[in-house]
Parts: sequence; C-alpha cells; structure tokens
Amino acid sequence: MNAELGLPLGRPRLRGSYWITTFGCQMNKADSERMGGILEAMGYTPGRDEHSADLVLYNTCTIRDNAEQKVYSYLGRQALRKRADPNLTLVVAGCVAQQEGEALLRRVPELDLVMGPQHANRLASLLERVESGQQVVATEEHTILEDITTARRDSAVCAWVNVIYGCNERCTYCVVPAVRGREQSRLPQAIRLEMEGLAARGFREITLLGQNIDAYGRDLPGITPEGRRAHTFTDLLASVHDVDGIARIRFATSHPRYFTERLIDACADLSKLCEHFHIPFQSGDDDVLRAMARGYTVDRYRRIIDRIRQRMPDAAISADVIVAFPGESDAQFRRTLDLIEAIGFDHVNTAAYSPRPNTPAADWSNQLPEAVKVERLQEVNAVVERVALHRSGRYQGRVEEVLAEGVNPKDPTQLMGRTRNNRLTFFPAARPEGPVHRPGELVRVRIDTVRAFSLSGTLA
Repeated sequence: MNAELGLPLGRPRLRGSYWITTFGCQMNKADSERMGGILEAMGYTPGRDEHSADLVLYNTCTIRDNAEQKVYSYLGRQALRKRADPNLTLVVAGCVAQQEGEALLRRVPELDLVMGPQHANRLASLLERVESGQQVVATEEHTILEDITTARRDSAVCAWVNVIYGCNERCTYCVVPAVRGREQSRLPQAIRLEMEGLAARGFREITLLGQNIDAYGRDLPGITPEGRRAHTFTDLLASVHDVDGIARIRFATSHPRYFTERLIDACADLSKLCEHFHIPFQSGDDDVLRAMARGYTVDRYRRIIDRIRQRMPDAAISADVIVAFPGESDAQFRRTLDLIEAIGFDHVNTAAYSPRPNTPAADWSNQLPEAVKVERLQEVNAVVERVALHRSGRYQGRVEEVLAEGVNPKDPTQLMGRTRNNRLTFFPAARPEGPVHRPGELVRVRIDTVRAFSLSGTLA
C-alpha cells in the first residue's frame, strides 16, 4: 500500500458504488476527478445516481451563499437515507467543509467524513479511518502531496492539470484563501510528467489550473542570473509546450496584478497556447477595486487587454464581475457597464455580492439592499449577453478549427467542441461523402449560425 495516499498496490476489494456531486469552480471539478480516481482505485464503481450509491460525496463551494445553502438541502435528503441505511458513507469535501469543520458534524451528525480541499489526495487514508468506525474531520493546514493518483477524467479529450494550489491574496470579499490555504506550486517536472501521461492516454487539450495561476512559482526556490525568479508561469508554459500529442493548452484563472507582458508575449509565440484569456476585473471603478483590495486599477486592466489584442488581435477575453459590492454607487456600477462595453468581452461570469464568513467586507455597514443586487445583476447580464452576441458576429462565415470533444446530447448526429477562442461549437459528425469525425479530432467548421455564447456550422 502507498503509505502517503493509502492506495492499494494490489487488486482492490469491491466496495460498492460512489457518486460525486461537484459545486463551483474548475478547481473543484479537477479535485472531484482526482477523488473519483482514488475511489475507483479503492474498489468503488461509479453509481447510477446519488440516491442509490453506497458512498455519496459532495465537493462544495462557498463563494456564494446560495451554493452553500444548496449543499445543506442535498445533505438533508442524504441524512434521511443514512438513518435508514447506516452502511451509507456520507462525505463533504471542498470549501464548505474547510469553512465549517466540526460545526458541520454538529449540524449534520450523519456525516462520516468532512475534508477540506487540501486533503483531496488523502481521501483513501481518510476513508480507511471511517471504515474503522471513526467520524473524521480533516481541515488542518496541510502540505499538498504530489499527486501520483490517476484521475477519473470526465472527458476523454480535455483534461485539467493543477499547477498551483491555494491563494495568498486577501481580496476583502473572498473566502478562498481561508478555505484553500496558502499557495503551493507543483514542480515543473511533475506537471510535465502528468501531461505526458495524459497525452499517452489520448488526451488532446490541457487546461492548466490555479486559483491565481500567474503567481505560479513564487514559492519555489531559485533566482536566474538576470535576477528574476527561477520558476514563473511563463517559464512553465515554455517547459510543457512541446509535450507530444497535446494539441492545445489553456490556463485559468489569471489575476491582473501578475499578468505580465512577458506572459502575453509567450502566449503569442507558443503555437499550442489558445487565444483565450480569463482575467477577472470584478469592477470597473477604481474606488471599488481599492475597497476590494484587488491591487490594480481599471487603467492597468485596460493596458493588459490592449497588449493582448496587439499581439493576438482575435483573442477572446472572458472575466468575472461582482455587482452591488458594499457601498457601490449607481455611478460606480455604470462604470462597470461601460468597461464591459469598451473591452468587448466574449463572456463574463456575473454575480451579485454575497457576504461570506470571515471576510472583511461581510462586516461592513454599507451593505446594499437585495432589491438593488437583483436589479443590477439583471442589468449587467443583459449587457454581457448583448456584447457577447456582438463579439460572436465576427465568426459568421469564417472557417474555424474546432476540437471535437463529444456528441451533442441534444442531437446525436452532431459533435460539439470549442474553437481556439473557446466558443462552444456544434457541427455534423458525418460528411455527405461518408467519413465520420470523432471526439479528439481537430475539425474545420464553417460557421453558419452565431449566438451569444455558442456557434453552429457545417463541415468545411
């Protein structure tokens, strides 16, 4: 048995079925894939649904209050199951688990295991403690072990690869540093080795993940003769770019404070790097950004986008924004709408401010009414969709290279995939003359129909 991860070296004994429900960001989805791989190595098999599985795991998100409340709703139903079937194993992982810790056991005493995100790779050894009769809480500060498990990938074409865990920022609205811990960068050799393994299994696209990915390497030792850090995200991209079999590389999520011209130039020069950048701006007003402790100005953000479009004119830009932050005036909100229009975002994830536990902004007295939050969220969503539709217009009639990811679940005669700019695209699987395209292929598609957030086309 692997002493660190608790994974069996021989043939695992059958343990029944499992079901994982994932809330929140790509980091959580990547964690769920790893935990699924661990469960299958232990002898669990994927279940049909959460109502019949022998082990149910909720990988939780605490960024918004509604996501947290949804978890408790799900847990209420599972607690009833547990009372009728004591053999059910009930696990809460992720950010709500880290935030609540033992308090979660007091609220839902039927739980077997509560574990924070830093403990995802320890799932096997934690479950062994559960099997011995313990009720386990694992939320202590933990150095993340190098991930030698094989993730159960939800896609056979595209895979996530974590490059840095945690976050050292202190944005006044954000609970992530408290629940995901300090920044911990993986070594470049380990990242490349994982990518080579994925390529050998037929994966074609890799998305490198980090809560604050531009900060990669600042916790690793070493200084170059030029006086800069020996390990930066730009250097990492250069070191993994030539992995054979990988056709495309993406990354998320970027922070404007650390997004450098050197990084932009590398993305323009490295052919596998896709021309899509997810760079949250959060507000279009400098005073609000200062209150958020974001560490940059609107002008700084604009200059980043200008540089990207100078080097990659067709690049797609997506972002996150928070409206109705404490004290945000109508004029400040209007500046956010103006920025969305001026930048011309391809997509923006929008949210009304939601007070989170143990964050400074949650205790401020200038909270805005719910009615204002709803009104501003509706207005920003309308602007985002209109701008995105305008941006989609540039694809009309163009031939795009689309990586086929799978079959359109609403039309089995179609495949679906993404352009290099990350636009979801639907197209026929078969050509009239007979050849059929399959997931994993790069397909040339002529765009016939544009929508705000997706495209449709015919084979070129």
